[in-house]
This record gives sequence, C-alpha cells and structure tokens, in this order.
Amino acid sequence: VQLQASGGGLVQAGGSLRLSCAASDGTFSNYVMGWFRQTSGKEREFVAAISRSAIITDYADSVKGRFTISRGDAKNTVYLQMNSLKPEDTAVYYCAAGSRWYTPRLLYEYSSWGQGTQVTVSS
Repeated sequence: VQLQASGGGLVQAGGSLRLSCAASDGTFSNYVMGWFRQTSGKEREFVAAISRSAIITDYADSVKGRFTISRGDAKNTVYLQMNSLKPEDTAVYYCAAGSRWYTPRLLYEYSSWGQGTQVTVSS
C-alpha cells in the first residue's frame, strides 16, 4: 500500500494540528496504522498506533492525553489530532501501515511508509 501524509506546518506552542495519511487502495481496513516522528540526528520514534478495527489505540507517553489517532476506513485515511503542542513535538512525522493484529511500536513491524510531513512548533 502507498501512503501519503499531509497536514504538517508551523504552529505556536499550545496550538493544534491534524495530520492525515491517505492510503492508495481499498484494503486499508486490513492494516494496523501507526505514526512515528524523527528529528535530525535521532532515531525515528513511535508516536501512536491504531488497530485494524480501531478498537485498540496506543500512544507514546510523551504524547498521551494530547494526541489522538483515529481512522476513517471509508476514506482510506488515518488521522493524528495533535493538541497542546510543545516545541519538543517538532519533527518530521511519518505514517506507516502493517499487518499485525495488535498495535506495534517497532519500525520493522510496519511494511509501508509515507513520505513524512514536517511539524514545527515555535515557543
């Protein structure tokens, strides 16, 4: 599956952004979906994941209570609503698709990746 992420931008601390990730085909509902982020010189890190049924969600401790992952299978899209943004949330955000039945946190458990969208939070 091919993924296209969008919605990044520049926002002040305390603001909100919603990222979207659109999948290329109608098998979207068969995939667990995740969001990761990466800053220069650091490893890509897990942010959030949502199961195929959308019943299970998982969040990194650093974003829990501020970010919400959701999916719209009719639109083949996964979303990441980011509220109360902090400067440390600044990163390139990537969406990913995998075939696990659970919500994995490790990069190798995802088989398809989007191109990334830049999020910059100013203080």
